[in-house]
Amino acid sequence: MAQLWGGRFTKETDKLVYNFNASISFDKKFYRQDIEGSMAHVKMLAKQNILTEYEKNQILTGLEGILKDVESGKLEITDEYEDIHSFVEANLIDRIGDAGKKLHTGRSRNDQVALDMKLYTRCEVTEINSLLKELLEAIITIMEENTQTYMPGFTHLQKAQPITLAHHMGAYFEMFKRDRQRLDDIYNRMNYCPLGSGALAGTTYPLDRDYTAQLLEFDGPTLNSMDSVADRDYIIELLSALSTIMMHLSRFSEEIIIWNSNEYRFVEIDDAYSTGSSIMPQKKNPDIAELVRGKTGRVYGALMSILTTMKGIPLAYNKDMQEDKELTFDAIDTVKGCVALFTGMLKTLKFNKNTMQESAMKGFTNATDAADYLVNHGVPFRDAHGIIGRLVLYCIEQDKAIDELSLEELKAISPVFEQDVFEAISLETCVNKRMTIGAPGPDAMKEVIRINREYLNTDKN
Repeated sequence: MAQLWGGRFTKETDKLVYNFNASISFDKKFYRQDIEGSMAHVKMLAKQNILTEYEKNQILTGLEGILKDVESGKLEITDEYEDIHSFVEANLIDRIGDAGKKLHTGRSRNDQVALDMKLYTRCEVTEINSLLKELLEAIITIMEENTQTYMPGFTHLQKAQPITLAHHMGAYFEMFKRDRQRLDDIYNRMNYCPLGSGALAGTTYPLDRDYTAQLLEFDGPTLNSMDSVADRDYIIELLSALSTIMMHLSRFSEEIIIWNSNEYRFVEIDDAYSTGSSIMPQKKNPDIAELVRGKTGRVYGALMSILTTMKGIPLAYNKDMQEDKELTFDAIDTVKGCVALFTGMLKTLKFNKNTMQESAMKGFTNATDAADYLVNHGVPFRDAHGIIGRLVLYCIEQDKAIDELSLEELKAISPVFEQDVFEAISLETCVNKRMTIGAPGPDAMKEVIRINREYLNTDKN
């Protein structure tokens, strides 16, 4: 058992205890971050004359060799080691001798693991942000192509008012745009370097923490050594943001599942993103959308787990905090997979535009506009509301849309109706006259698309 702390102990740790305590099975995931952090630490130690230039070069060469061999598969990370820090240091000492024993000067595993987790999380935040940008590109492409694709808008899962597919997709664009902004906020807030904080009270060595932070592209060093090793706020914030991303994906998936049903037939999912039934040959199941919806609970669970773990921990570091890794790694991998698959599904989704338009017409989504027509012809709104209610009831009995009624049928319900009502309540008119920014009217929609295209084109990520 490779341990960094055996001097204090008179007998070997029980194997079961050792395995329970060890983290190598999961923290090996950030071997690169551990080595990069060690390289920055060594450069700083040499700058401060704590190490000689010769020792620095020996250690850096050894660390570079370990990184190369791990990535080529020549060197395997095994459970012979307690954690990734032990693995790197033990292999370094094997390769370069006593100089390797100086790697840990002015450092604790507490600030080391805090650094590794931050470096890993920072990288993943950037990658998730990029995946969300690809999703936004897919959404805005659909928006650009469907500013005049009419469909019903819903409240309470009941048809409410006519909108366009571009407008509906635009709502999800705003959701995922906010998700990216949250990731940006998390990145900026977490981007301070904990290395040099020691176990909890810093160190007596004359470290240059600003230099270490600069080498690792942080905005600066953290300002309290106890908080540095005890802070997992950025993990909680990230898991909260990931939960929100999954909530948005789940809502979107739910709509695609509904739209894919025989009753709606708004969309057809590409064969690559759906499966059949083992017994019913007619079935085409929206499995990817259902799995995305299902995996949302998995990410929520990670958030609740870390919140529960952290709520009773006194300062500074406690072993409980080792529990932050597995659940965070799993949540990150889950979200990345879900975003990528959902984007692929969305890009290949076929929209049945005629069915959408027919659904808007049959669903009396222009009833509000019919009431507005009466109001504009002098009928009090409350009376107009009652008239249109009777009109809808008549349409249901006749199995017709409002647009399909003759002028005589309309006048039988209210003599105020004239020929111009058909123009006033057409889907095109109902949508086009809603021109305030954020509404589905074509000019307003084109302006929103322009703003969002500009956002994507100028975005640095």
